[in-house]
Amino acid sequence: MMDTLHHLIAWLGEHPGWLSGAIFATAFVESLAIAGVVVPGVAILFAVSTLAGQVNMPLIEALAWAAAGAVAGDGASFWLGRQFQGRLDRLWPFSRYPNMIERGARFFHQHGGKSIVIGRFVGPLRPILPLIAGAFHMPAQRFVAFNVVSALGWAPVYVIPGYLVGSAMALDLTLPPHFYPVMALSLGLLALIYLFIFRLQIGLGSDGYLYRRTQTLARNHPVADRIWQALSSDRPQGPEFPLASIMLTVGSLSLFALWSLLCLETHMLSPLDQATAAFFAPLRNPLFDPVAVTLTLLGDPALLTLLSLIAITFFLLRGMPAAALHLIAAGVMVTLATTLLKAGFAVPRPDEVSVPPASFAYPSGHAAGVATMIGLAASFVAHEWPRRQRWVVYGVFGLPMLLIAVSRLYLGVHWFTDVVGGLLLGLSICGLTRVSYSRYDRHRLSQNALTLSTLAAMAVTAACYVWLALPAGIWRYTPIN
Repeated sequence: MMDTLHHLIAWLGEHPGWLSGAIFATAFVESLAIAGVVVPGVAILFAVSTLAGQVNMPLIEALAWAAAGAVAGDGASFWLGRQFQGRLDRLWPFSRYPNMIERGARFFHQHGGKSIVIGRFVGPLRPILPLIAGAFHMPAQRFVAFNVVSALGWAPVYVIPGYLVGSAMALDLTLPPHFYPVMALSLGLLALIYLFIFRLQIGLGSDGYLYRRTQTLARNHPVADRIWQALSSDRPQGPEFPLASIMLTVGSLSLFALWSLLCLETHMLSPLDQATAAFFAPLRNPLFDPVAVTLTLLGDPALLTLLSLIAITFFLLRGMPAAALHLIAAGVMVTLATTLLKAGFAVPRPDEVSVPPASFAYPSGHAAGVATMIGLAASFVAHEWPRRQRWVVYGVFGLPMLLIAVSRLYLGVHWFTDVVGGLLLGLSICGLTRVSYSRYDRHRLSQNALTLSTLAAMAVTAACYVWLALPAGIWRYTPIN
């Protein structure tokens, strides 16, 4: 198999025009029912991605072909499941993997539509779950939505590492000494998180293996047990340790460090910035500009400060001073972090608007601010929901976060890497704040008059701010002709 792979890569190196097809075909087979278990798709995809980086194939193109192949592979598996429903355990080659089919069915029944997204990253189950979804009559429209979303997240995870290796080999970069230890530490932490959550299929809630195992280990060590007890919140469903928040903090901070290294010490991501800017520039239109400016105004530090003051007042009136203090601390942290990092990194902004912001570009303060504040708001709301349903809350709150981030790209005041860096930084601060606050989380946010009045005050404040600032904002963000 390794000799065949070596010959394939050598042939592709001599015929780079076939790289797009190779990436698509590899992702297709890796996602296809049963075939993805037999064929070493991950190794082949890493190899062809490395070659793509060496020959300077645009990263966006490589990601697009990989995502398209993954969508097609899962789609074919879903169709096969529909055609052979009720007979999978008797048909070759599915009959050779009865345990895998059974595990996939249990996983699908446990997680429903989410299993398509989660399963995309879970080794043996990846090519089985679409088959199971088809066999169990999952609505096609719903499957397509989960299929496309998961493929868009899967492609960067499996393509970018190889692509970066190939780009580094082609550029023969001279990197600073700190580059390698920081990258190694970041990749190691991310690999552990990936191993725990996806490969071992263990959840972070109290019913997950990792949670129970960590709790058992903590109880056997007095210091660790005190930390566990101190950080656990006293919820109606029982004590809850913030393991998910810890993972969010460590994962986001590791990704931010890795992303910053690639952005600031190499030019590997510069083509991605240029391609994104070139994509949004022709879209500028007088009809769309007010919408984009409205979105970006919703992420203004001044408005976030006003909304935070209303939330702080609410927490104080509810007798939750710890929540108010943590919200203040989060605001101070994200302001100091973005200000100092912008000044230290000194990345220039795109020259696209008439009056660009005075600060430097990386990381995006708007993206970091909304990721922190909206993330905290989502966590307060989600904590009142059952654990298995909290992803709905985070999905709803994540939409405005992404829209505000995209508005910065549309208006041409940030590079793509600035926005991603800001989101990662904000999520790490959000996670750290939640970890610290978990020990004080004893209250329930009931829908009483005070809560409704606070939400109304926030909505009115945001509407008034946008209405007053919109004319000046449209003028400031007018594109340079």
